[in-house]
Amino acid sequence: MKRAALFLADGTRFDGEGLDCEGVALGEAVFYTGMTGYEEALTDPSYAGQILTFTFPMIGNYGMSGEAAQYSRACVAGAVIKHIARHPSHHASHSDLPSWLNQERVPTMVEADTRAITVTLREHGTIWAALAVGESALHGAEKLLVQFVRSANTKGLVPSVATRTEQVKGVAGGPRVVLIDCGVKRAIIRELGALGASVTVVPYDTTEEEILRHDPQAILISPGPGDPTDLPQTIETLRSLLGKRPMYGICLGHQLLALACGATTFKLPYGHRGGNQPVKNLQHGEVIVTAHNHGYAVDAASLPSSLEQTMVNLNDGTNEGFRHRHLPVEAVQFHPEASPGPFDARGLFAYWLQDLVRR
Repeated sequence: MKRAALFLADGTRFDGEGLDCEGVALGEAVFYTGMTGYEEALTDPSYAGQILTFTFPMIGNYGMSGEAAQYSRACVAGAVIKHIARHPSHHASHSDLPSWLNQERVPTMVEADTRAITVTLREHGTIWAALAVGESALHGAEKLLVQFVRSANTKGLVPSVATRTEQVKGVAGGPRVVLIDCGVKRAIIRELGALGASVTVVPYDTTEEEILRHDPQAILISPGPGDPTDLPQTIETLRSLLGKRPMYGICLGHQLLALACGATTFKLPYGHRGGNQPVKNLQHGEVIVTAHNHGYAVDAASLPSSLEQTMVNLNDGTNEGFRHRHLPVEAVQFHPEASPGPFDARGLFAYWLQDLVRR
């Protein structure tokens, strides 16, 4: 094992031991509250550019299957874990977590005081950080962090994980859905395909004309990393599409649709990340437990009169969903596909596609 440390931009330092991959990871320090689902989290494009601290004390006990991965590679900048399992036990495991993290070149610190890190982030909010593994990395990490903070932003995150080419997925002959990829998870495409949809995945910066050329019956805007205001071209495209096709937004897509309709967004103190967020449906009072992964939220007070708030987070009162009063436009802040997380909201895709067929 190597020496390792997490340096926060406020001067706080946390020490631990590093895995074999040496180097410095620079990004935003955040925490993940799920007890399981580490494979999905580490490969979730929404975690691009982030140093992920796992709050559960033991991570890796069922290994890595490859089937649960949400992207073709690790998306996190770095990982911080209390205890890591080196000898997993699960029939689907093809690799132990430490070996996979080293193979993916993810700087990782273990034997860390993740409880103290989480408390710090809860009190002070997410913060720019450097995770250093190895003596050479430790020696230069603080200087690199100072340089990084001076110019740090999230503008390059979506381009780093979104597709650059069109792809056709799902079932031929099914409801035609164009999915605008801002960092989509495999589970979303898999869920749509299982429901019989024909899905054309297009890059986040695809124009209105190019989208309509596919003659979609509906448009889905995917989750993804970073600040929604970093994508003005996508927002403008969505604004121009209002009323031309039914649209549905998820997570970052929810925020982008809200901005296109005239609402505003803001940065949460430490974000929602994990599979235990209670959401209340304001239409019929049902409460569901949902999976989240976002650092920004829609300001409910900014929703224009054309939008109706449909869901609210019971932990902090933030907006979790809206729909247009006159157009077939709706969105949710959480992840209906889960992966990882509870399946309470999985039926939302089916309801949406059934509505498309009825049209």
